[in-house]
Amino acid sequence: MENSVLDTVVIGAGQAGLAASYHLAHRGLAPHRDFVTLDANDGPGGAWRHRWDSLTLGRAHGVHDLPGSPLGTPDPEEPASRVVARYYGDYERRFGLPVLRPLRVDAVSSRPDGLLEVAAGERRFATRSLINATGTWDKPFWPAYPGRDSFAGRQLHTHDFVSAEEFAGQRVVVVGGGTSAVQFLLQLDAAGAATTWVTRRPPEWVVRPFDTEWGRAVEDRVRARTERGLPPESVVAATGIPLTPEYRAGIDAGVLVSAGPMSAVTPRGVRLADGRLVEADAILWATGFRHSLDHLAPLRLREPGGGIRTDGVRAARDPRVFLVGYGASASTLGATRAGRDAALAMLDALPRAA
Repeated sequence: MENSVLDTVVIGAGQAGLAASYHLAHRGLAPHRDFVTLDANDGPGGAWRHRWDSLTLGRAHGVHDLPGSPLGTPDPEEPASRVVARYYGDYERRFGLPVLRPLRVDAVSSRPDGLLEVAAGERRFATRSLINATGTWDKPFWPAYPGRDSFAGRQLHTHDFVSAEEFAGQRVVVVGGGTSAVQFLLQLDAAGAATTWVTRRPPEWVVRPFDTEWGRAVEDRVRARTERGLPPESVVAATGIPLTPEYRAGIDAGVLVSAGPMSAVTPRGVRLADGRLVEADAILWATGFRHSLDHLAPLRLREPGGGIRTDGVRAARDPRVFLVGYGASASTLGATRAGRDAALAMLDALPRAA
C-alpha cells in the first residue's frame, strides 16, 4: 500500500484523463502528493497511439484541444497516432502531470474506513475519490454469430488493424456500420482487395454540418440513456455517417454499398440474411468497442439495465466515483469538458473545501 492517502486517482491518460489532471493541478492539488494519474500504456497518446498509420490526422475524427495548450495545425497527412502521442507527451511534461506508467488497474474496491483502494499490479493506492477515464480501446466488441469459430480464414477487429496492403488480392468481408468500416472499405479497395460490406441496418448517411450544435444534441441524446442507467448506444447510432464527397464517390463506385445483414459465418465466408453465400479470405469486424470498466466491478455501480447511472459525471451509486469519457463525454469535445467537470466536482467534495 502506498504510504499516503490521495485526494484522487485518475485512471487513464487519454484526452479525458489529461484534462482532469490539468484542472486538478491548476486548482492547487499537488502532483504525486495529492493525486496521481495511472496509465496502462508504455507511452503517451492514450488510445490514439494504437491507431493504424493510414489513419492520418486529416482523416481522423477531430482531436480536440487540451486545456491550456492548443494542438495547433500539424500536418494533416501525418499519422494521427504520432501527432497525438507527441502532443500528449509534450502536454504531460509542460504541466508536470503525475502520470505513472505502465500501470494497468486491476480493481477498485471500497475499504472499511470509507476510502477507495486502487490495485494496479503490485501497487496499491488509497484515495478519497476516483476519476475514471479508461475509454473503450481495451474492450473491442465481437458480436456473436453462429459459426464464427468455424471460419478458416483470418478474423481481426478494428483494434488489430495495421494496414490495408496486407489484404491485397484477398476477399474481405467488413462487418459494421460506422465510419471505421467505411474508411476500411475505401482503403482495402484502393489496396486491391475485393470487399463485401455487411451491416445490420442500412447505412445512415447524414448531410448536415457536424458542428458544436450538432455535437451537443448528440451528447444530450446519449446522456438521457446513461442517466436512466442504460448502456450508452454506439456512436453511429447517435450520429449517422457524414456524407462527405469521398464517401459519396465510394457509393457511386459500388464500394460503400451494404450487402445487408448476415445470418451466420461459414468455414469459407459468411451467409447473408437473404441466403447468399459470400466467400472470404478474411473478416474484419469493425463493430465498435465497449467501455473498459471491469476494474470497477467490486464497487457494484451497474444498474439492472446494464449501464452505470450517472448524475452529470458522478456515478449515482457511489458519489466518490466520477466517470469521464463515458456516455455523453465519450466524444473528443465531451471528454475535455467532462475532465474539467469531474475535477471541479471532486474538489468541491473535498472536506477541506466544505
